[in-house]
Amino acid sequence: MNDLRAIAFYLPQYHPIPENDEWWGKGFTEWRNVAKARPLFPGHYQPHLPADLGFYDLRLPEAREEQANLARQYGIHGFCYYHYWFNGRRVLERPFNDVLASGKPGLPFCLCWANENWTRAWDGGEKNILLGQNYSHEDDLEHINSLMPAFRDPRYIRVNGKPVFLVYRTGLLPDPKRTAEIWREAAIRSGIGDLYLVRVERFARDIDPASIGFDAAVEFAPDADGMTKRRFHNGWSGFLGKFGIAKRAYAQNRIVDYNDLAQSMASRPLPEFKRFRCVTPMWDNSARRKQHAWITINSTPTLYQGWLEKMATQTREHFQGDEQLLFINAWNEWAEGNHLEPDLKWGRAYLEATRVALAAGCSQEHLTQVDGGAL
Repeated sequence: MNDLRAIAFYLPQYHPIPENDEWWGKGFTEWRNVAKARPLFPGHYQPHLPADLGFYDLRLPEAREEQANLARQYGIHGFCYYHYWFNGRRVLERPFNDVLASGKPGLPFCLCWANENWTRAWDGGEKNILLGQNYSHEDDLEHINSLMPAFRDPRYIRVNGKPVFLVYRTGLLPDPKRTAEIWREAAIRSGIGDLYLVRVERFARDIDPASIGFDAAVEFAPDADGMTKRRFHNGWSGFLGKFGIAKRAYAQNRIVDYNDLAQSMASRPLPEFKRFRCVTPMWDNSARRKQHAWITINSTPTLYQGWLEKMATQTREHFQGDEQLLFINAWNEWAEGNHLEPDLKWGRAYLEATRVALAAGCSQEHLTQVDGGAL
């Protein structure tokens, strides 16, 4: 059971950078969106405000150490840092660069290339682009070479000796198979050896990663398909009667009951290829979007624990050794209402649920809650 490694996605956007100063105003960080969020309907949990760690600045090593200490205490093996690369231009790189240069904290880590456009709508789309992606094989080589110092770090998370590198949207790569070849060849030439490449199933599922030269896939919770199907399956009238949500709020946003989402994703059949499971404690990105937000309601630590326990048990049953990886989305996505870090409403309850779920496996009681319906 101790072979399982829980990895939490980690957002570095909690320090000022020149780009955000220009686009959003001097001193902007993710905390500005978090603090100005307001409820959209009765009972809507907003704003999410931090408790133990406060409104931290990731330029401070003390903040990063406290995050790592909390993660270790509650069973998180490591962080998967979002990494931003735009044709040689790095943004939000300081926290990870400081982690790499200082050797602290000692918590294991890996990287996920968030290869979307940056847009004013925070949606990675093709409109109102602030910073765009332009792909080429020359850039593929420059990019992977820039990551060799990270891959060499003894803290870097590996599978069978291979550094684990995630790509958020492989569907945007013009020729992902050739990109994978370039990356692997460069890593081998550098003396690091082969890479373990993982595609994130953010928008497209059921694609065999081997077909694009990757080793595995990882779910993204919540995925777009699940949020859309569960929303329209329930319908506004059901939500109105059960939770008192106004028709306007429902029409302008995707609002899903957390337990419905957990049931839907937990019961997904296993594919023939390698897919690592992913769980979210909660999700609500209305702090970033006033309309067209994705909002889960009625999340509780108990329901989250049940989902995580089931995924932990499934991971142990279907993967061996280093491939017993389980992802949690996320450690600190505060403006997406998606965090394990303590908040003023729940305190450390979600962290405690994480610790219990990872240590205990899946109890029959929690299996019933996730598989059979709401509490």
